[in-house]
Amino acid sequence: MSEMLTLTLPDGAERQVEEGTLPRDVVGSIGQRLLRDALAVEVDGDVQDLITPLRKGGDFKVLTAKHPRALDVLRHSGAHILATAVRRLRPDAKIGFGPSIEDGFYYDFEVDEPFTPDDLARFETEMRKVIAESYPFIRAEVNQADARKKFADDPLKLERLAEFDENEIISTYTDGPFIDLCRGPHVPDTSHLKHFKLLHTAGAYWRGDEKRQMLQRIYATAWFSKEELEAYLHRLEEAKRRDHRTLGQQLDLYSTDQRVGPGLILWHPRGATIRNEIENYERDLIIRHGYELVYTPHIVSEKLFQISGHLENFKESMFGGVDVEGASYRLKPMNCPGHICIFQSRSRSYRDLPIRYAEFGTVYRYERSGVLHGMLRVRGFTQDDAHVFCTPEQVPSEIERLLDLVHEMLETFGYPYTIELSTRPEKALGAPEMWRSAEQTLADVMKKRGQEFTIDEGGGAFYGPKLDFKLIDAIGRKWQGPTVQLDFNLPERFELEYTGADNAPHRPLMLHRVLVGSMERFVGGLVEHYAGAFPLWLAPEQARVIPISDEAVEASKSITLRLESAGVRAHLDDRSETLNYRIRDAETLKIPFMAVVGKREAASDSIALRVRGAGKKQEVMSVANFVAMIVGQIEARALKP
Repeated sequence: MSEMLTLTLPDGAERQVEEGTLPRDVVGSIGQRLLRDALAVEVDGDVQDLITPLRKGGDFKVLTAKHPRALDVLRHSGAHILATAVRRLRPDAKIGFGPSIEDGFYYDFEVDEPFTPDDLARFETEMRKVIAESYPFIRAEVNQADARKKFADDPLKLERLAEFDENEIISTYTDGPFIDLCRGPHVPDTSHLKHFKLLHTAGAYWRGDEKRQMLQRIYATAWFSKEELEAYLHRLEEAKRRDHRTLGQQLDLYSTDQRVGPGLILWHPRGATIRNEIENYERDLIIRHGYELVYTPHIVSEKLFQISGHLENFKESMFGGVDVEGASYRLKPMNCPGHICIFQSRSRSYRDLPIRYAEFGTVYRYERSGVLHGMLRVRGFTQDDAHVFCTPEQVPSEIERLLDLVHEMLETFGYPYTIELSTRPEKALGAPEMWRSAEQTLADVMKKRGQEFTIDEGGGAFYGPKLDFKLIDAIGRKWQGPTVQLDFNLPERFELEYTGADNAPHRPLMLHRVLVGSMERFVGGLVEHYAGAFPLWLAPEQARVIPISDEAVEASKSITLRLESAGVRAHLDDRSETLNYRIRDAETLKIPFMAVVGKREAASDSIALRVRGAGKKQEVMSVANFVAMIVGQIEARALKP
């Protein structure tokens, strides 16, 4: 006798079905029209397709194209359709895996020669044929022996099969002539994939292991409507236009050099100016919020990281040790142990707390060369790190202060944001009950403020839960931003103490926080957010003075000096090039203001002002008014000139 399962529908009604019933039969019993629209179902929070037998009960939802979770099902099916097309045209291609990912899907293949753009065009055409043939996705459960026969010519699949335990269900999916080892879920048939695009190829190590063979990964995107696809492709083009690596070169902000080492940034004067402005702004901001500045060494004894737990939990991301007089030293991956040492340099009283230390500290972490990406993924970066040492009772108010600080900073840069509460990861220090208490503390503060947040299960640091702020840029992408982490582990491991009002020793808690996080990543993100057109206060060059003729050069020099005396980063362009050439050059460098000076302007102590983004429009104004206007906008940190 099969076990009976209870399914609870969205309206609260219940259905009793036998274990092993197909979801499509349940959906059909609700309504035939719903069955026509159904792509998959959600059972007790898990998504499965219409042909995978039910093995548990719980909340039962039907997923149509309108449901957000249906898109992953469509995209996973798209990956199989891609593999079907590739195997038709390239029977020699060994198949890896093809999951759905954010905004699309990919599939990995092992081939002798890399795929070309022409190959992608042919694959896309073949996919449309597979779609037009409306092949149903047919699921089968097979034993290990049968599975190995089916995939005898696919060593990547055989390797995966060897990892199945004896109780694990092995399922295959067939669409037309193509069969794949897969858990699903899939849409009912290939015709559901209508709006898709193959994007590009990239090399990818098998199983992400750089010691294994390199595969060819084809990336693609898929959507339920033509409008969504076109909007996404437009975002990709916009992202390409904003790519900080291209703009960084065009604007002369930074470079890398293999002689220095991959993932290590060389800041050019123009990029250094932006960084310096951010640091000056943040330094004034955090001092106003009660922080004290400290500095710690770049290289420290390995013993410190043994105490902190970094060698135990973070060693694979740390650079190897250096022996000095028989002792092992490491480049620091974090600033927190150094700040702890400053705290422990003398005895502390409850009257001293909270203590807030901040540092622009450069740290070093090993990243595989394959994931390094301009300024966004590097091996050496400067963190605007800070640590708050406080009593347990002070934690809620300190988190409140940090939330206010983060909001003020992000508002200055024009970033909207969301917040995630990241909870205990699998690899973590400390007892689970301590984690639950810390997570609840963070959640309670957020709820008290009426601050919306989501949960990122398992996303916490190894030493404590955290609040992750996700910055939303000008084209809707999310970037990692500030973090606020509640740490009860490091105070325990370092045996931190303060003397309480009862004259007895007590253990403080620590709050870790960054605002910009990595200065390199933050500036790279700003380049893309602003498309290189930095707000006036951040712009490396804020005004360019351009004389039309030799007669206006002396007046232009005087205007430039007056701007510089007022604290404006101004430059005189009196080259012998044509006026149009010099204007185009200023536009290419995205300089906020151009002050054009001709004979008439020189005589009347005025300029013809051209504003970035306003086209050829010019406005004549006095030099005094121009200087006052630009200084006012710099002081206000206006986002647009």
